[in-house]
Amino acid sequence: MISFAGMRPVKAKKFLGQHFLKDEAIAANIVDSLTIHRNYKTVLEIGPGMGVLTKYLIKNPLYTIYVNEIDKESVAYLKDKFKELSGRIIEGDFLRMDIKVLFPEPMAIIGNFPYNISSQIFFKVLEDRDHIPEVVCMLQKEVAQRIASPPGNKTYGILSVFLQAFYDLEYLFTVEPHVFQPEPKVKSGVIRLKRNERKSLNCDEKYFFKVVKQGFQNRRKTLRNALKSLNLPADTAREAIFDKRAEQLSVEDFIFLTRKIQPEITDHGV
Repeated sequence: MISFAGMRPVKAKKFLGQHFLKDEAIAANIVDSLTIHRNYKTVLEIGPGMGVLTKYLIKNPLYTIYVNEIDKESVAYLKDKFKELSGRIIEGDFLRMDIKVLFPEPMAIIGNFPYNISSQIFFKVLEDRDHIPEVVCMLQKEVAQRIASPPGNKTYGILSVFLQAFYDLEYLFTVEPHVFQPEPKVKSGVIRLKRNERKSLNCDEKYFFKVVKQGFQNRRKTLRNALKSLNLPADTAREAIFDKRAEQLSVEDFIFLTRKIQPEITDHGV
């Protein structure tokens, strides 16, 4: 635990996946990785804990900072420490927030994401992708590398494709366990997502998500076998792309594949 003079520190809660960063240089580096101020000024920090990132965020006069925290103890601590955030500390579950109602203008997201819900946070970001032009976050290194992984890599997966369809991703740096309290059992990684120019997939988006999921759920099989449940016509399934495995396909390949088979799919569910 870390604390400010005269203030009782917040106890990290395992069920919330809390690990408080205690290295000031790393905190400053994470905040400096934001580039959003060039176009927008609103920044939402998810899971500020005791404000190790927050105190660097509020130093930048170009930002209008909001923080979202589900832990009541952390909320009380933040209200005492950061009087300048009065009215901009949002208590509650980020996954249940209506982003566009709370923030009418586009905004960036930053935070030390809890390991146990990081994937869910990214799926919510995807839902509001045209409202969230940039994300800088720290999460489990393995997950960070998977998200930023290019095609052809064994770590490349479902979330890699979904996020890379709409964001340019960069793996920025690795963070060792000893700079947290309590220490996690794994290393962390910091990544940056910046919204790309893609407005739409030029295919049915629900089909796209379904094809990607189906392909990676059977990633050791060729797409011809992995997508067998989609009842592909024999002549379509003979094409060369079906000789590949899901991890070999780029976003553009998956779009091409979806366009090839979407007329044959009648189930629009994801």
